[in-house]
Amino acid sequence: MSPLIQQAVQRLRKNRLGMGCIIIFFLIFILSMAVELVANDKPIMVSYQNHWYFPVFKQYPETTFGGVFETETDYKDPVVQQLIHQHDGWMLNPLIAFSYDTPNLQLAVPVPSPPTAQNWLGTDDQGRDVLARVLYGLRISLLFGLCLTFASAILGIIVGAIQGYYGGWIDLSGQRILEVWGGLPQLFMVIILVSMFTPNVYWLFLIMLFFGWTALVGLVRAEFLRARNFDYVRAARALGTPDHRIIFRHILPNALSSSLSQLPFILTANITALTALDFLGYGLPPDVPSLGELLEQGKNNLNAPWLALSGFFSLAIVLSLLIYIGEALRDAFDPKR
Repeated sequence: MSPLIQQAVQRLRKNRLGMGCIIIFFLIFILSMAVELVANDKPIMVSYQNHWYFPVFKQYPETTFGGVFETETDYKDPVVQQLIHQHDGWMLNPLIAFSYDTPNLQLAVPVPSPPTAQNWLGTDDQGRDVLARVLYGLRISLLFGLCLTFASAILGIIVGAIQGYYGGWIDLSGQRILEVWGGLPQLFMVIILVSMFTPNVYWLFLIMLFFGWTALVGLVRAEFLRARNFDYVRAARALGTPDHRIIFRHILPNALSSSLSQLPFILTANITALTALDFLGYGLPPDVPSLGELLEQGKNNLNAPWLALSGFFSLAIVLSLLIYIGEALRDAFDPKR
């Protein structure tokens, strides 16, 4: 770690608001990654005849617990529960007894149903638990946004480094391409391309990456244009150091400080874009839980305000945390300091 980054980390630790938002976001991320242990229609662990089973991670046929069917066990079936308890067995159930695609078949009111002690945020128009879909949707949004941000950052840094280091016609050609690329209506282009293919997470990722890799090019290019004439770069050239080693070992570590501060803002934009595409029906497949799909249900069911409010506050909290984290990183990596 370079001395500049070490100093920036020390300044970041002194920012209480930024560090608090980082901790809260980290806890939300960990919760979303382990959401099967919190919201699931299967028990976390089953003890039966002095053996332990983990239905969350592995499927077990009903015959495992003394049943007659070879199909996957329905742990909410009273017969299965009785078979397990007859042999001094027990089940450790998650806090929320529903997965993202589990309908509540015991509702006494029409769907979407309001919040109750069983469904803390109510159910959607198919009887599925809203809180479970929010937690699973957060995981999809965070993973998708983080992967897209990481991939676009790598491409943007490489292109910006090549442009800024070599300059000349390479830089001029790259800038003209970026001007044309930046003038395209990206959201409409993504909608057109997505509508041409069957809804798929990988296609959506590649299409959004195709238009989103330019975010860091200008910033990295400016840093390399400034640093390529520094004395240590000239000395490395005079010693015969290869260009790729000068770019990635000597200049890039010093140029990354300004780029790192922009990553939370890029992540915010990617999550917002995915939510907008899901809301318009051009995003993830229909069977995948997402915050945009929940907002779209809220629009279609104005008599069920808990749908729109759940999606809105979930998205607002996560994006607000990322904004505060980005501002803290920007202050910490400010070159004027």
